Amino acid sequence: MHSINISTNVIKAAIATLLVVLLLPFAACSLVDSDDTLTVYSGRSKKLIGPILERYAEDTGVSIAVRYGTTPTIATLLLEEGDKTPADVFISQDAGALGALQMSNLLQEIDSDILEKVSSDYKSAENKWVGLSGRARVIVYNTDALSPEMLPDTVFDYTDPSWKGRLAWAPRNASFQSWVTAFRVMHGEDVAEQWLLDMIENDIQTYPNNITIVAAAARGEVDAGFVNHYYLNNFLKEEGEGFKARNHYMSDDIGAMINVAGAGITKSSQNKDQAQKLIDFLLSPAAQMFFVKENSEYALIDGVESNQGGVSSIAELKPANIDLTKIDDLQGTVNLLKKVGALR
Repeated sequence: MHSINISTNVIKAAIATLLVVLLLPFAACSLVDSDDTLTVYSGRSKKLIGPILERYAEDTGVSIAVRYGTTPTIATLLLEEGDKTPADVFISQDAGALGALQMSNLLQEIDSDILEKVSSDYKSAENKWVGLSGRARVIVYNTDALSPEMLPDTVFDYTDPSWKGRLAWAPRNASFQSWVTAFRVMHGEDVAEQWLLDMIENDIQTYPNNITIVAAAARGEVDAGFVNHYYLNNFLKEEGEGFKARNHYMSDDIGAMINVAGAGITKSSQNKDQAQKLIDFLLSPAAQMFFVKENSEYALIDGVESNQGGVSSIAELKPANIDLTKIDDLQGTVNLLKKVGALR
């Protein structure tokens, strides 16, 4: 009998260990004993979205389990799981992944009283997803080498030989690839391919990510580079106004594209009410201010000032007119970047 008890304990321990391993991909935002549980798949990192999810859980008593990963990885997982997914909400780093899920009929409609908080430019026309925060494509430049007046107002002018060897990009970066996808949608495959080839011919310098481009511009290693706006703001927070790089915003050009982090509710979710309450909270002034202050992003609702590099509101910007839902063909962009030699 004694040996049977030992075996039972061993089995119980083994089961407990197995459960821990199986639950490792998930991070509980609340351990409150509640019947309300929400499962979130997040393509945003824990640093960028975790604290505000935890605040919601603490304020409401809703238990939230979050699975973190890159946006492409999480989106692929959702496509594989289909209507069998345990996820209630998908939070994406960019609109393209949300568009891909919408096109695959894996998202359900969000109530209009939530969607009306956000401009039509930053939400699905089919009411299947909504933006949560915005980021702009900019040219970061070295302030000793250049002034805003010296910078072109269209990316097409950067193919001029006068810029040879002076510019930087990061072809492996997800935000750059989303931007090239938008370029293809707006101008067509042939024009996008020719621009990439012209930039390579102009000896554009390759860096691993946006952060290294901003740092290289400040050092004078390059004169300018293609990045998202918020990387500079993070440097300025740490190093002060003496940091020798600034952002240049274009207008009505693909170089002025605004992309959004956003959220959608899975079609198979049986917890739509709680899912909508979470998304509504993420569009509240408190959550929007978190995205502004902690992530240096733009708020998407009226009444919340962004104060990013002298731009107080996303409404002040004049981005390219593009349907963000249509920038879902990331694989096509990767194939194009490989074709022209930007990716090896």
